[in-house]
Formats: sequence, C-alpha cells, structure tokens
Amino acid sequence: MTEQEKMEITAQARQAVEELLAQASLRPGDVFVVGCSSSEIVGGHIGHDSSMEAAAAVYEGIAPVLAQRGIWLAAQCCEHLNRAIILERQAAEAHGWEEVCVVPRPHAGGSWATTCWKHFEHPVAVEAIRAHAGMDIGGTLIGMHLRAVAVPVRLSLDHIGRAILLCARTRPKLIGGERAKYTEED
Repeated sequence: MTEQEKMEITAQARQAVEELLAQASLRPGDVFVVGCSSSEIVGGHIGHDSSMEAAAAVYEGIAPVLAQRGIWLAAQCCEHLNRAIILERQAAEAHGWEEVCVVPRPHAGGSWATTCWKHFEHPVAVEAIRAHAGMDIGGTLIGMHLRAVAVPVRLSLDHIGRAILLCARTRPKLIGGERAKYTEED
C-alpha cells in the first residue's frame, strides 16, 4: 500500500465520520461502532486479505474526530470472535457491558479490532453493545451492535478505499399511537 493510498483512506474515513456525526446528533459519552474489513478496503475478499496498514489508516481518520467530541469508538471484531466489540474499559463500565476475555489478532478478530486494541489506553472486549451510530466498512454487518431503531444515513461518499460504506444513526422508539406527541411543541 502506497503512502498516497493510506492518506486517501484516512481522508475518506475522516470525511465519512464527520458527515455521519453531522446527521446523528450524538452527545459526549455516546458510542459509535465501526465494523471494518481491511481486506475489502484493499480490494480483497473479507476475511482473507487482512491489512494492518489499511486498518491504521482508517483509525487515523476516525479516532481523533470521535475523541474530540467525547464519543466512544467501539471496534467490531470479525466473525472468528463472534463479532465481539473492542472498546475502552471506561466506556464498557459506563454502559454496564460485561468484559469477556479475548485479545484480537489480524486473523482472529481482524486488523481493525487489533489496531484499535493497540491504540486504546485500556482496551477490553465485550460480547455485545447498543451503539448510537455506526459505520460498516466492507460488509461487516454492524446491525447487531446498534440500538433497536437504526436509521440508514446516506453520505456524499459510498466507499472507503474499495470497500462499500454503509452508515446508520439510531433514534428512540416511537410509542403511543396516533394521539402521541413526539416533541414538546404543539
């Protein structure tokens, strides 16, 4: 992977997270899940062409943007770890998510989760979360880690590298039927 390709991936990841945050109305302490196939980013097949360089480029684009806003980054592992989540211990504790014992590696957890584990101050793994928004880079299927009502969000770009990009925000469930009001305004 060339330096130019790394810079392009970082720029695309930064642009995507900034556009999604502009539509998601997240608050400090909320959780943002990212599933990322580094294989797909470099034009390979998910699970077969892992790239630590591509994962690092995505991290450089996403992590600083979230940190600046006080939003927790949650990294989805690959299917070999049952799509467990890597995040900071403080985030897991704040949300009441129980820690499990595993350390991701490029071919058991994926390059993305491994990269996040190495960069987080106090990383832990948990089995499941309910994130407030997220990005699926390369068909990693993050839906299982989003809150109950996920709303698709279209961005100005639909790929990071060669990987398809899908994004979502979540909202509270609307309950109460036809007489219910969903804002305080009349």
